[in-house]
Amino acid sequence: MSKIVVFVDDSKTVLLTAQMAVKPLVEKGDIEFKSYENPLDLLADVKNGFSYDLVITDVNMPQMNGLDMAKELKGNPALKGKPILALTTENAPEKKARAKEIGLAGWVTKPFSPDKLLMGIKRVLRLR
Repeated sequence: MSKIVVFVDDSKTVLLTAQMAVKPLVEKGDIEFKSYENPLDLLADVKNGFSYDLVITDVNMPQMNGLDMAKELKGNPALKGKPILALTTENAPEKKARAKEIGLAGWVTKPFSPDKLLMGIKRVLRLR
């Protein structure tokens, strides 16, 4: 059964790049790709019963900070154990510390290589 991987980023370019990067996993049937430009849309879907296996989020977005979104997701008992990765240009130690405090599973810095992104997804979801 395929895993649902959600990308949240306000940049259409990043979302398209991520979609192309994970294409091999989608074609193998390992994952389903879903994306949101606005974190509030993901939170609304979650309130309506949507679930996922992994969220990969930007940190700095105009509608809502990715770390605040992650904190809300982690506060939902049904999603508490679901992994979240940050995919961001942000590299400030205090942001990384806050991400760790919230319970993020990892931090990937943009620009990212497709191979590094695939490795991160495979590691977190324990895919071969």
